[in-house]
Amino acid sequence: MKLYIAEKPSLGRAIAAALPKPHRKADGCIHVGNGDCVSWCIGHLLEQAEPHSYDPAFQQWREEHLPIVPQAWQLKPKPKTRKQLSLLRKLVGQADEIIHAGDPDREGQLLVDQVIDFLGVKGAKRDSVQRCLISDLNPAAVKKALSQLKSNQTFVPLSTSALARSRADWLYGINMTRAYTLQGRKVGFGGLLSVGRVQTPVLGLVVRRDEEIRQFVSKPYYEVAAHIAAASASPELLVAGWRPSVECEPYMDADNHVMSRQLAANVVDRITDKPARVKALAKKRHVVKPPLPYNLSALQIDAANRFSMNAKQVLDHCQTLYERHKLITYPRSDCRYLPADHFSEATDVIHAIAENSSTMAEQAGQADPKLKSRAWNDERVSAHHAIIPTHKIGAGRLSKPERQIYELIARQYLSQFFANHEYTETELKLTIEGGLFVARAKQTQVPGWKRLFPAAAPGQGEPQQHLPDVKQGDLLHCLRGELLEKKTRPPAHFTDASLLSAMTGIARFVKDLAIRKVLRDTDGLGTEATRAGILELLFKRNFLVRRGKQIHATETGQALIRSLPESATLPDMTAQWESVLDLISRRQASYAVFMEPLTETLHQLIRQSRVTLPEALKGVKSGKQKFRKKRRSKSKSG
Repeated sequence: MKLYIAEKPSLGRAIAAALPKPHRKADGCIHVGNGDCVSWCIGHLLEQAEPHSYDPAFQQWREEHLPIVPQAWQLKPKPKTRKQLSLLRKLVGQADEIIHAGDPDREGQLLVDQVIDFLGVKGAKRDSVQRCLISDLNPAAVKKALSQLKSNQTFVPLSTSALARSRADWLYGINMTRAYTLQGRKVGFGGLLSVGRVQTPVLGLVVRRDEEIRQFVSKPYYEVAAHIAAASASPELLVAGWRPSVECEPYMDADNHVMSRQLAANVVDRITDKPARVKALAKKRHVVKPPLPYNLSALQIDAANRFSMNAKQVLDHCQTLYERHKLITYPRSDCRYLPADHFSEATDVIHAIAENSSTMAEQAGQADPKLKSRAWNDERVSAHHAIIPTHKIGAGRLSKPERQIYELIARQYLSQFFANHEYTETELKLTIEGGLFVARAKQTQVPGWKRLFPAAAPGQGEPQQHLPDVKQGDLLHCLRGELLEKKTRPPAHFTDASLLSAMTGIARFVKDLAIRKVLRDTDGLGTEATRAGILELLFKRNFLVRRGKQIHATETGQALIRSLPESATLPDMTAQWESVLDLISRRQASYAVFMEPLTETLHQLIRQSRVTLPEALKGVKSGKQKFRKKRRSKSKSG
C-alpha cells in the first residue's frame, strides 16, 4: 500500500480526488480504488516540548535556570490532534511506501518529515519516501504533481533549515522572554515581556520610527520655479525648477533644500523677464517590463495599499481561494517566478480569468498568450512558484474581499501577456542669469502592460507638461520667477503595507554594510508564512496598536525596546540567521554552523540581561494590571 501524507485535510481530499475510484472515506483518511490510502496531518501534529518536559524545575521561572538549552530535543504530540497521529502510526505501519505531501515550503517539508521520524520510520522504508509538490489543488494539476514525484532525500537540507529555525526560535524566545519578564517584575511590571528573533526587531522598527517622528521639527525651505515661454509675447509653455549651485550649499540642509528665503527671493527677482538659453536637451527612451507575478508579501503589500487589508486578512482570503475555491495556486510562496512548463497552460488560465471576473474579461481578451515574459524561469523556482490563478472556472460564490484578492492576482498574471511599456523622458536644461533650471516631461510611446494599471502611468501625481521643440543654444524667455515655500516633513508612520515592505526589504534598515549586501538576496525578516502571524502577535500582546491606517508602538512596546540590548532590537542579528538558514537549505552550510554560535550568543545575552534593571518599564502598567485597577475601581464605586 502507498500512503500519502498531506499537510492538511483539504490537500488530502484533493490528492484522493486525483486517484483511482471507488473511494472509501474513513475517519482521518480516504482509501482509494487501487488499494492505496490518503491521510493527513491537521497542521502541526507535534510541537516543541515545553521547558518543564526537560526538567520539572523549569515549570517555575527563575534566573538561575537560564539559559535553558536542551541536550536532546523533544517533540510532543499536540493533545487536540493525538487521535490523527495515532491513525497515522497505524497506517505508516501498514504502508509499503510513503509519499510526503506537505505544503511546498520549508515549514511544510519539516512538518511531515517530523511526523515520519516521530513514528519511527527507518532504514530502507525511510530512504524510499517520495516527495509530492502540489501548488494547485485542481485535479489536473494534482495528477501532474503525482506523476512527478521526487526522492524526499533531495529535500533534507530544506527540512534541516526549518528545523534549525524552529529550534533557534525556541531557544531565543523561551530564554529571552523569561529573562526580561523576570527583570520587569523587579521594577513593578507585571505582564509578559515576549521577546522573539523576528517580532522584537519588527517592534524596534516601529518604536524608532515613532521616536523619529516625535523628535522631528519641521522647517520651511524654498524652491524657485521659472515660467518659460518661447518668446516674450508667447503663451507660457513650461515650468522649470531651479538647481542651486555649489555656492548655495551654505544655505542648504543635508537634503539639498534651500533654507534661506532671501536667497530664493533674490533668484526670483533676477530671472523675471530675462532670457533663458537652452544649455542641453536629452531624450531617453525607457522600456519597462511587466511586473513579476506575486509572492505572498508583494500581494499583501498591494492589498494593504489598495483595500486597507492587513496581512492576516490577505493570507486568510488566499487560503480560502486556494483550498475551498481552488482558484489560485499555493499562496504561502516567497517566489515570483514560474516554471517554464506552466507556459503551456497560459491560454486556459487567461480564459478562466475572463470567465471568473466580468471586470477583467476585456483585459483578458486583449492578452496575447504567445508572449513570454521573464517570469518563466526554472532557475529562479525552487520548491514553489509565484501565486497565479488556476484554470478553474467558477467564482460566483466569492465574497467581496476574496474577489478583490483574486483580481489582484489575475491582473498581475495577465500583465505577463502584454507588451513592454515604453515611454520617452525628456530633460531640458536652461541657464537664466547664470543659474541652472531643469524641466522634464514624459510621453508614453507604447502603453503595453500599463493599460492594466491606469493609476500607475508614468509621472502619476506629477504635473505633466509639453516641452517645446528646441535645440542647444536656442533662446527662450522667462516670463516670471515664482517663490515656492514648502516645509520639511517627518517620515510617515508605518502602515500594514509599509511595515510589510520593511520586513521584506529589511536590508535598508541594517547598519552593517556587509550584512546589508548579503540581505539584498534574502527574504528579510520572517517568512511568507509567518509575517502575518508575527504582526498579529505584536498587536495581541499590546506592543503595537492601530490608529486608523497607522501603526504605533504602545507604551509597553516602547519600554520593552528601551530595556533590551540594542542587538536584540535591530534586524542585523536575525537577518544574519535568515541568511545562514538559506545557505543550509541550499547545502552551503550545516546545522552546527548555525546553532553553535547562536548558543554562545544566547549565553552572552542572558548575562547581559542581569547587569541592569529595565528602568524604562517603571510605572508602565501591563494589560493585566490595568484590568485589575479598573476592576478595583468599579468595585469601590459599587
